[in-house]
Amino acid sequence: MFKKGKYRLPLWLRRVRDAGYQFLIPLSMFQLIRTILFPTTIDVVILAILVVLYLTYVAGVL
Repeated sequence: MFKKGKYRLPLWLRRVRDAGYQFLIPLSMFQLIRTILFPTTIDVVILAILVVLYLTYVAGVL
């Protein structure tokens, strides 16, 4: 009934998703440095969200 895999999204949406994930590594590195220098709860939460998003992209979940 439903198509499975990464091709279930329209082409334009896949391109937007892939372009968005290209920014995850630099944002994660910036957030890691910020968390090391000024550790606050919100910084740790943002860093965790960025890492989880990247891991889901690598694993092919999203």
